[in-house]
Amino acid sequence: MTSAALPRDAFMPHAPPGTAAGMLLALIAHALLVAALAFGVAWRSSVPDSVEAELWAAVPQIAAPPPPPPPEVVQTKPPAPQPQPVQQALPDAQIAIERARREEAEKREAEKRELARVQAERKKKELAAKQQAEKETELLEAQRQANLKRMLGQAGATGDAAKPGTAAQSSGPSAGYAGRIKARIKPNILFTDSISGDPLATLEVRLAPDGTIVARKLLKSSGVKAWDEAVLRAIDKTEILPRDLDGRVPPVLEIDFKPRD
Repeated sequence: MTSAALPRDAFMPHAPPGTAAGMLLALIAHALLVAALAFGVAWRSSVPDSVEAELWAAVPQIAAPPPPPPPEVVQTKPPAPQPQPVQQALPDAQIAIERARREEAEKREAEKRELARVQAERKKKELAAKQQAEKETELLEAQRQANLKRMLGQAGATGDAAKPGTAAQSSGPSAGYAGRIKARIKPNILFTDSISGDPLATLEVRLAPDGTIVARKLLKSSGVKAWDEAVLRAIDKTEILPRDLDGRVPPVLEIDFKPRD
């Protein structure tokens, strides 16, 4: 069959030169790519040969000992608290009574101690007063003896009652001198107690030549201690007595005092 050649349109595009060579190169490249892919698939599907290798260390290493186990924690329980004895609560009234009893006992004990102390102090003072009174008595007696000797010497007496003295006149006080002495002392007597009767207290008073009272003592008690002490305090307060009419002062006087004089 013979094909008739068609006339070519003048306006159709013409193939550029070298197109056939390019197409040939592209076919070759595709063929190589397909061959490479087929080889790669075949290589991956094959089993590789096994390889064995042994590793030797140059210096033997000693394994480190395992760490010690942690210490076991033993939990100890605290000792159970001992039960405290239960004190039975006392009623308020009973507590108050017990407290009052204790306070009363303490008060009585304190009073006993105070009484014992007061008694000891009183005994101590009484002993000191007694010793002082004995000393004063001895001193007064010594003064009395000395004054008596002096008076006997001044009066020319011999000390014997059967032998009269040679004094020109009596050495006794005048008749009104005792009244003057009492008049000087009585204003100093402070006594307000009420007593029955009119008890008599006799006192001895020793005087210096100028009338100064140097000592006094109770010769006879009235039986009323308060009256005796009031008279003694009055003599101490008087301090000095008046002279007699002749200007002399007796060294020793005995004076009686009654509350109603």
